[in-house]
Amino acid sequence: MSAINYLTKEGYEKLKGDLDEMKTHGRDEMARAIAEAREKGDLSENAEYDAAKDAQGMLELKINEMEKVMATARILDESQLDTSKVTVLSNVTIRSVKTGKDVTYKLVSETEADLKAKKISVGSPIGQGLLGKTIGDIATVETPGGQMEFEIVDIFFQS
Repeated sequence: MSAINYLTKEGYEKLKGDLDEMKTHGRDEMARAIAEAREKGDLSENAEYDAAKDAQGMLELKINEMEKVMATARILDESQLDTSKVTVLSNVTIRSVKTGKDVTYKLVSETEADLKAKKISVGSPIGQGLLGKTIGDIATVETPGGQMEFEIVDIFFQS
């Protein structure tokens, strides 16, 4: 059985829109590219045809993966979540024990992760280290650069 993918309503709608776009326009574009390449002659030595078929395979793989996420998606209502500990959809302010610098992240599913928007995946090393912690706890996170420690300063929910 697949793991459950917890999504916000906005994340679910975005994923649904992206999937619809790929299934319609993406597939149409791939069919057009294959037809153009086919018109260029001998398929056994047609690099353009091979590239178009490879691109079509990658598109279908991506569609399949997105459908799997949609099939196991659960939409979470932030108003129903517990603010006493770090969970999926929590905004958590952490302070580096080493530098004293504060940063706030929102913990989201793998599909919604976006570091530029300060949304980190619950499956990432930092996300895993923060889950279940309460304000005042110290989270020890194993990163490629070594162990890091963060103090949980605040936990809140905000879209």
